[in-house]
Amino acid sequence: MIKKFLQLIVIFLTFQQVVNAQRFNATVDKSVVGQNERFQVYFTLSCPDLNKASNFKPPDFKGLKILSGPNQSTSMQIINGKMDASITLSYLVYAPDMGEFNIGSASITYEGKAYTSNPIKVKVEKASPQAQQQNSNSVKSEKEIAKSLFIIAEADKRNACVGEQIIVTYKLYTKVNIASPQITKLPVFQGFWTEEVDIKNINFDVAMYNNERFKVAVIKKAALFPTKTGTLTVSPFELKIPVQVPKKRTGNDIFDEFFNDPFFGRSETVDFTAKSNSLQINVNPIPQQGAPQAFNGTVGNFNINSEIDKKNLKTNESATIRIIISGTGNIKLITAPEITVPAGFEKYEPKVVENINRTVPIGGQKIIDYLVIPRNPGTFEIPPVEFSYFNPSEKRYVTLKTNAFKLNVEKGEGYVENSNNSVAKENVQLLNEDIRYIKSSNYKLTKKSENSAIGLWFWAGALSAALIFAALVITGKKREKLYSDTRLLKYRKAEKVAVKKLEAAKNAIAKNDSAGFYEELSKAIFGYLEDKLSIDKSDFTADKVLAGLTERNIKEELVSKVKELTELCEFARFAPQAEGLKGKNEVYDEAVALIASLENSFDLRKKK
Repeated sequence: MIKKFLQLIVIFLTFQQVVNAQRFNATVDKSVVGQNERFQVYFTLSCPDLNKASNFKPPDFKGLKILSGPNQSTSMQIINGKMDASITLSYLVYAPDMGEFNIGSASITYEGKAYTSNPIKVKVEKASPQAQQQNSNSVKSEKEIAKSLFIIAEADKRNACVGEQIIVTYKLYTKVNIASPQITKLPVFQGFWTEEVDIKNINFDVAMYNNERFKVAVIKKAALFPTKTGTLTVSPFELKIPVQVPKKRTGNDIFDEFFNDPFFGRSETVDFTAKSNSLQINVNPIPQQGAPQAFNGTVGNFNINSEIDKKNLKTNESATIRIIISGTGNIKLITAPEITVPAGFEKYEPKVVENINRTVPIGGQKIIDYLVIPRNPGTFEIPPVEFSYFNPSEKRYVTLKTNAFKLNVEKGEGYVENSNNSVAKENVQLLNEDIRYIKSSNYKLTKKSENSAIGLWFWAGALSAALIFAALVITGKKREKLYSDTRLLKYRKAEKVAVKKLEAAKNAIAKNDSAGFYEELSKAIFGYLEDKLSIDKSDFTADKVLAGLTERNIKEELVSKVKELTELCEFARFAPQAEGLKGKNEVYDEAVALIASLENSFDLRKKK
């Protein structure tokens, strides 16, 4: 009996050890603080193996302002031969208003199981004079940071005409140690067609600014093409940047001088919002005087070439005339020039291919292929093609011409020569006798049933043909409506386009290409949301996306997930090595699940 009782005690203690093996708790260094007084919030997970922890989700700090976090620290110790480890994620916060504030539960996953922390209450009272003095010192500290960390937006020109290319560059200047930045607000390019300039890597160089030495990096670059006249404004670009600042001791003892030595690196991390300057661009109209007839609004500096794949051909044989326009400017807005074909030729709609070179300045080439088919033999000439554009640097119109093409067309197989619109002789077979007499006797007539001439098969076939024709007409109208409505077409194909981008992101994981992975993932999510919410690329901002999703009654947790993933993708390229507790495979799975959930939400809303 005693033996069984001891066994039960051992089992109970073992069970308790397993239950308490993982603990996830929340604490604060002060439960009563003064207004604007800083305090720390800690979330600690105790577990045997820290590598099995993932997917930390902070709580809602409603009413509190986050200065820094999450700041991560770990500890390990061995007690009686057993490993005991913990990971702590802390936030530095303050309350701008007085009252009681509730800090909700955070969550973290360990060995596939989710754990939540306890909620915390914090009481905020009126600050004492000493605390107010400390707060004023922190404001002064932020002003000091602003002198050592800022963003400068530069434009290569402030005066331009409609369609002229303007390169806007955003440079980050710093004298302090910074961590992975997070975009809080993207610039808005209202009134511009925008093309992003590729920046493969963000590298810091040394440069002088206002006679001071800084580390400088180009963090964003875009080519803007004005679409209207007037004074257009480019809104600021904002980044939230964790900054390491020296931590001062409050005492005046001998240890101050000792620990303030830079060798010991006593510092704390503070979130600082760096905001660029706004830009104003004066846009003038393109001069109307002297505009050639072939001008269609193209602005830049271009060349034109043409070629044909064959000059000797037969009737009913096709030839391809290729026109290549290359240079610098907005390639996408170039209107394909028309070619004129001789009588007796058939010309089809052109096939257009664009190759964009996303370096400075933006340019590339537009390839237009026309398929032509001669129906008559002979020698023909296809006249030159004219292409006009406005060169803003030279302030003049330029008209370019391609070469003319002479074609020798021979009779091909099946060619029929027409003369005065009569039937060709070789296609007429004469009878041996001019007149065949009608037979007037020795013939038998048989009376047939009235229904024998038109049977059931005829009516079934006619009805089937009518139904097929009606179905084709309805389908054709739907396709015509779909393809005429560009926004509707993008809405329908948004998921397919996103899937292709996700496949590219998956391939980047296999190649261990972290930058490429986050770039493709960002394109997948942003492109999907642009098409679903009908937001132009030039007007696309995170705020507009979140507002659009909310207006369409998308679930709040999906909206929050969109914000989380888009921010992660946007900021990963600033510090690809700082991916937190999430791996790329986990981020990829979350993106796939997010797009699938959004697609279901949009479909349900449409059915309602």
